[in-house]
Amino acid sequence: MEFLKKTTSQTVVLEEATLFENSRPGACGIALPPLDVPAADVAKVFGNWARPNDLHLPELSEPEVVRHFTRLSTWNYAIDLGIYPLGSCTMKYNPRLNEEIARSGAILEAHPYDPEEWTQGHLAVMHELQEDLMRVTGHPAVSLQPAAGAQGELTGLMMIAAYHRAQGKPRKTIITADTAHGTNPASAALAGFQIVQVTTDQDGSVHPEAVKAVLNNDVAALMVTNPNTLGVFEKHIKTIADMLHEAGALLYIDGANLNAVLGIARPGDYGADVIQFNLHKTFSTPHGGGGPGSGPVTVSERLIPFLPVPFVEKKGDAFSLSFNRPQTIGRVKAFVGNYGMFIRAWCYIRALGGEGLRRVSEDAILNANYLRSQLKDVFNMPINAPTLHEVVFNDRNQRDSGLETTKIAKRLIDYGMHPPTVHFPLCVRNAIMIEPTETESRREMDRFVGAVKEILATPDVEQAPVRVPRERVDETKAARELKLRHVFR
Repeated sequence: MEFLKKTTSQTVVLEEATLFENSRPGACGIALPPLDVPAADVAKVFGNWARPNDLHLPELSEPEVVRHFTRLSTWNYAIDLGIYPLGSCTMKYNPRLNEEIARSGAILEAHPYDPEEWTQGHLAVMHELQEDLMRVTGHPAVSLQPAAGAQGELTGLMMIAAYHRAQGKPRKTIITADTAHGTNPASAALAGFQIVQVTTDQDGSVHPEAVKAVLNNDVAALMVTNPNTLGVFEKHIKTIADMLHEAGALLYIDGANLNAVLGIARPGDYGADVIQFNLHKTFSTPHGGGGPGSGPVTVSERLIPFLPVPFVEKKGDAFSLSFNRPQTIGRVKAFVGNYGMFIRAWCYIRALGGEGLRRVSEDAILNANYLRSQLKDVFNMPINAPTLHEVVFNDRNQRDSGLETTKIAKRLIDYGMHPPTVHFPLCVRNAIMIEPTETESRREMDRFVGAVKEILATPDVEQAPVRVPRERVDETKAARELKLRHVFR
């Protein structure tokens, strides 16, 4: 295990109980002055919303609380520690400058109810971001409102439904591909559609014949990720777009993998009617930590009347929020959306410019293909097609030794690395989906490759991981016998 000795240091692992288990009656983390006003009758003030008298909250001192959360933080893996090769998620390092600007007082202290004459600078930023996103996609209009990629999907599908209703021909079917993100059929179902799935061909792309076989007068749109979750660009996408439009249907592009084609291919140019951005993947906003996302949508001429309101409008030198869109689907998010995410994306685009954004995609493609070249002789490649920003392998070459995908992923944790995406896309058995992103150096990728090859050369990993605070758990039992302790009593 020479590689492991060189790259992983021994650490002290502290067992950590819950706050409720650590609670001590009478412990207090803050000193309050004596009450100098009459005590309130809680039951009278809050009625049925009053907390019961027997509600027990944990009692701890300030050092106990601080140490508890600090110890928990040392268990976390983050992009600041090393490579985070989750395919289809674009877990890349984001510039700290953008974070600093988004957290400045001028941004944080803005109030959504401030009058427009006080917020011209903020509206100008949003207007410039709208223009930037339209340039990236080649579309004539945009809404910044959706709060995340999945809400952007739902917004796009709601506009598609409104479009068909306005044509006097409501349609009820959405076609998806077997390479689709799980949110695609989920969003379509939530929007009231039925889902029909088409199969990706051996070359990793959807073929016109497959779409033609299910295309009829009830199809509202095709939802497809491009590049798709195999890392392959849909080479027939223009032909398919033309087929859909001739049949009165629309083309929805899932923009989750947009960082592979910035400045290279624009969805509007090949016939897409709507695409959602994941600003928290593509344009430097936090991703993977459970924080706010942002999922703006750009649309073709067909869908402009149905965009959410409000949108930022410029007249002369002044900016304002316009609600003048009679056929709008309405609001999908309070106010204008997640403004802090707009700031980060705006900073990222301003810093890089058009040429820089194209370089982002070129570097993402270069890095993914470097990993492909280094691992293709040890892993099996189920789809041997040109790949862009991510590459999909599986464990076919390791099955005789009993070293399957999940075991490989868990052993990587012992090497101080986050595992890649596994068992997705579902069209590949035991998939191992790797996306290094554009921000990883060759040194870090070589470290990852070295760890993978060492794991494959020493397949005794039944109990991995073993060098972390929590060793391997029985996931099947955990899912089937879920037990939640009753804390509030």
